Amino acid sequence: MGRDLFKEFTTRRKKGEVIYNEGDLGTEMYVVQSGAVRIFRAAGGIKQELSVMERGDFFGELAVLEGLPRTASAEAIDDVELIEINSTTFDKMIRGNIEIAVRMLRKLSNRLQEASRKIDLLSRPASAGKGARVAEPVAAVDLDRPQEMPPPSADAPPPGGVAAPPKPITEIPVPDGAIALLVLEGGSRHFPITGDSALIGRYDPVTGTRPEIDLTQVDISRSVSRRHAKIALENGHFLLSEEVGALNGTFVNGQRLTPGKPAAIVSGDRVGLGMVTLQFKTADPASGAAGARRG
Repeated sequence: MGRDLFKEFTTRRKKGEVIYNEGDLGTEMYVVQSGAVRIFRAAGGIKQELSVMERGDFFGELAVLEGLPRTASAEAIDDVELIEINSTTFDKMIRGNIEIAVRMLRKLSNRLQEASRKIDLLSRPASAGKGARVAEPVAAVDLDRPQEMPPPSADAPPPGGVAAPPKPITEIPVPDGAIALLVLEGGSRHFPITGDSALIGRYDPVTGTRPEIDLTQVDISRSVSRRHAKIALENGHFLLSEEVGALNGTFVNGQRLTPGKPAAIVSGDRVGLGMVTLQFKTADPASGAAGARRG
């Protein structure tokens, strides 16, 4: 998001300063430009952290979209710079940063799916007959807390990849159970691909989603979008495509991809996402033959 575009809406808060409290009425939402903000609820004098918002994350949007009281509190973890958006500047914000707009739509979509799921549970008729099991009560839908990720399967790679001593990619094996591997430039971290499709990006505290290839720990400059690109195996060939709303570009061997248009990748290709460079390697060297290459 361009700083000049929203310079007049920028506000700064000191470390430990409360931005708003649960139950407050407000007409503003916020986008983090620098620093970090803790979203929490207080119970018995103890702060229960719900999420941490960093650069590019937004919070407090219910006040703008629906005029509702704050459902949680927010405080600055360190000195922060925020863009303060009210209803009159909301349209300008959306037009100024497509990624914020896309992520907001995803967040609202997640809320709708969760609400629909709980409504479905509440509306199911109890089984007829004596001794029928009474449906357990379903908690009200929490519109402010990010969706919780399901526990990973036993064979799932760790979210931040596998740390390893630097080696040439030719000496790095694709692990058992994986069909391909993304290796951070320098070889110090490996990201196994275990399914036919893998999303590449960073953990999103706004929606609570974590991609299969999570670059949060290695993308120090946060140049990779939360949902940046996707690798898919189709008809024996690997395809890489950039997700809608991704910023800072996706590159294969230095060539920028057209958003939404899949490009074939083969073992040995260099994949660039923002300022992060990875090398792609398949379990089968013949996978994604030259005939499936771009162009």
